[in-house]
Amino acid sequence: MIKMIDMRRDKDNSLFDRLISRDRVGKEDVVRVVDEILSSVRARGDEALLEYTRRFDRVELDAASMRVSEQEMKEAYDLLDPEMLEVIRRSKANIESFHEKQKENSWFSTQDDGVLLGQLYRPLEIVGIYVPGGTAVLTSTVLMNGLPAKVAGVERIIMATPPGKDGSIDPGVLVAAQEAGVTEIYKMGGAQAVAAMVFGTQTVPRVDKIFGPGNIYVSTAKRLVYGYCDIDMFAGPSEITVVADDSANPAYVAADLLSQAEHDILSASILVTPSQKLAEEVVGEIEKQAARLPRKSILEKSLADYGAAVIVNDLDEAMDIVNRIAPEHLELCIEEPFSRLAYVRNAGAIFLGHWSPEPLGDYFAGPNHVLPTGGTARFFSPLTVADYMKKSSVISYTRKALEKVSEDVVRFAEYESLDGHANAIKVRFG
Repeated sequence: MIKMIDMRRDKDNSLFDRLISRDRVGKEDVVRVVDEILSSVRARGDEALLEYTRRFDRVELDAASMRVSEQEMKEAYDLLDPEMLEVIRRSKANIESFHEKQKENSWFSTQDDGVLLGQLYRPLEIVGIYVPGGTAVLTSTVLMNGLPAKVAGVERIIMATPPGKDGSIDPGVLVAAQEAGVTEIYKMGGAQAVAAMVFGTQTVPRVDKIFGPGNIYVSTAKRLVYGYCDIDMFAGPSEITVVADDSANPAYVAADLLSQAEHDILSASILVTPSQKLAEEVVGEIEKQAARLPRKSILEKSLADYGAAVIVNDLDEAMDIVNRIAPEHLELCIEEPFSRLAYVRNAGAIFLGHWSPEPLGDYFAGPNHVLPTGGTARFFSPLTVADYMKKSSVISYTRKALEKVSEDVVRFAEYESLDGHANAIKVRFG
């Protein structure tokens, strides 16, 4: 089910090649379909959006029923298990508390000659959150994308999620949206939902930025509309790398690897260890535990294609491999995990020790679970409150302060042959 790769003697690079090949976004046939959807919704608005909803989601809606009503929200609270509501609220408290610490304030500095410089922080006015449908109910996605927007002070937070065949949306998703401060919810999915939020329709408002995961069509749509509005990041299939030594429990390590493998047939679950004994025990545990899990067919496919138990000489070599993979999730299931934290250069979220499993971060701990994938942790970061903010520079000079630097500015402008720039300084002191 999962490959064993011994890198102690053979520096096999096939693992890294397979991980890179997972990126499905940008295939020509997908781009062609998505581009047609974007153009159609942009040109025809609600009419095209509802047509695609009929075709892809197989549900008949009109413009009025596309937006979730107050009555539907009330019914969602009535339908949701009260214990689940309390779990959502406890998770919300942790996520909100963590993101409150990320808030940045506008600042100004002054100098003796009357110069004032600063940076003004403002929340985006309206953002869109995409929440996928499908077999998994992604209630946590709502909280992780909505709460940072609320903390940032975004006034209008709209959410798009595909309806079921009966036109309904899971009550947990609706309740999480209400708890996270979402102001409007629309029953729409796929590339057509992205198009509606980017270009606006008669019913759906145009947003400044789109957040949230999606399938290949949603991801491709987000790439294509970048520039018409902003997007959170270029997200791909999920992944986890676990570094473990002999202090690790093979059953725990196997369970953590499986927790990501069940997401998608393109998910990657990698164990890196200097212990051949542990690697063999983890592989055995994976086979045992996978047989009992409902998403067995997905697990088998993702582990066969993108899973690996990599045996290395020591933990130094393990950390080199981690930084090369730049995983979305990294677990350090070793005896002294804090001793290796300084060696991690590339990772989205880092889980330290045997009692910090990845699902804790997915649902409850507080840090955001929207993370860079596909090796992009080399240059991307987790979702933060700053992603919902924009900044403006502030510059104020007095006459005396400008006169003091006027010759330098003029010289710079003339060196670039921009005489109009130079003149804007000269005219003030002519």
